[in-house]
Amino acid sequence: MPQVVFACVRNGGRSVVARLLTEHYAQGRVVALSAGTQPGEHVHPEVAGALERLGLDTSREHPKRLTPDMVAASDLAITLGCGEECPYVPGVVYRDWPVDDPGGQDPAVVRRIIGDLDTRVRDLLRELAPGLDLAPSVCGDR
Repeated sequence: MPQVVFACVRNGGRSVVARLLTEHYAQGRVVALSAGTQPGEHVHPEVAGALERLGLDTSREHPKRLTPDMVAASDLAITLGCGEECPYVPGVVYRDWPVDDPGGQDPAVVRRIIGDLDTRVRDLLRELAPGLDLAPSVCGDR
């Protein structure tokens, strides 16, 4: 089963959104982790609120540090704003998703960022789990 680690700086926004969306859509066919290079204290409240309104439970989400072992155990590392701070592990495929940071943003911006990540995650799952019957987007018509 493919494993993906989503990495950002604080592990309080983008990486959490991507992990929860992947878990939601993958139906157990892809393992998704999230972590940060400088983990914060909590998931950004504006992100948690927006995800909860979409039916995604954030209660188990707590920022954690990205480690080389976490990356090495993954087939794919998706970076979301952590750039060179992310540990490089030979053999792991890296992709950078240039997505705005939702921390401290107004609800409309947070929804736009979640929508962007929703599209990216759904495209990624079509690649990693061919034949997966994706549920309708939690963000509406996508």
